[in-house]
Amino acid sequence: MLVLLGVAVVVAGFVARINPLIVILVAAVTTGVLAAVGPGATPQMLATAAVDTVSRFGTAFNENRYFHITWLVLPVIGLLERAGLQERARILIRQVKAATAGRLLLVYFMVRQATAALGLVSLGGHPQMVRPLVAPMAESAAEAEHGPLPGRARFRIRAMAAATDNIGLFFGEDIFIAIGSIVLIVGFLEQAGIRVEALHVSLWAIPTAIVALLVHGARLLLFDRRVKRDIAAGGEDER
Repeated sequence: MLVLLGVAVVVAGFVARINPLIVILVAAVTTGVLAAVGPGATPQMLATAAVDTVSRFGTAFNENRYFHITWLVLPVIGLLERAGLQERARILIRQVKAATAGRLLLVYFMVRQATAALGLVSLGGHPQMVRPLVAPMAESAAEAEHGPLPGRARFRIRAMAAATDNIGLFFGEDIFIAIGSIVLIVGFLEQAGIRVEALHVSLWAIPTAIVALLVHGARLLLFDRRVKRDIAAGGEDER
C-alpha cells in the first residue's frame, strides 16, 4: 500500500499549485522507490532504490527517444515566429483579394478533415498550425477587408480558428480505420458482447463527418458577418 503515496504526492502538489511536471516527477520517483523497498528500509536502501528508479527513467527515455522528437515542435515554431513567420503569413494572405476570415477557415476546415480521414492527424494542430499560421492569416484577411480589428473581433477569429481545427480533426479521424478511437470503440463493444468490424465503424463515421462539414461550413460562411458586427460594436483593440 505504500506505493499509493505517489497519489498523495500528486494531490498535495496540485493543491499547493506546484509545477505539474515537478509534481509528476516526484510522484513517479516516490512510487518507484516505495515499490522497491519495504516498510523497514534503511536510508541506504532508499538511496539505492532512488538511483535505480531514476536510471530506469533514463533507460526508457533512451530506448524510446524517437517518441520525443515531437517535443522539438514548440521550440522550432518559436524560432520561426521570431524570424517573422506570422508576418510572412499575413503578407501572403493580403495578396489574395478574395480571402476573408470565414473563407480561409472553411478551406482549412476541409483540408483538415480530409487529411484526418486519411490518418494524417499530425498535419494540423493548435501549436504547429493554428497559432502560428491559420489564426494570423484569418486575422490578416479580416484586417484587409475591414481595417484594424478591435479586441473582440480578434479573439473571436482566434477562437473560431481553434474550433475549426478541433471539429475537422474530431469528425475526420474516425473515418480512418487504424485510428485509436476506432480501436477503442471496437474493444468497448466487444467487452459488452457486441461484435462489430472496425471497417463498419469507420464507414458509419462518414455520414457524421459530412453533416459536420455542412453544419460547420455554414457557420464559417456566416462568420464574416459576425466579425463585421463585432467591428461595428467597437471595443478596445487587443494591441
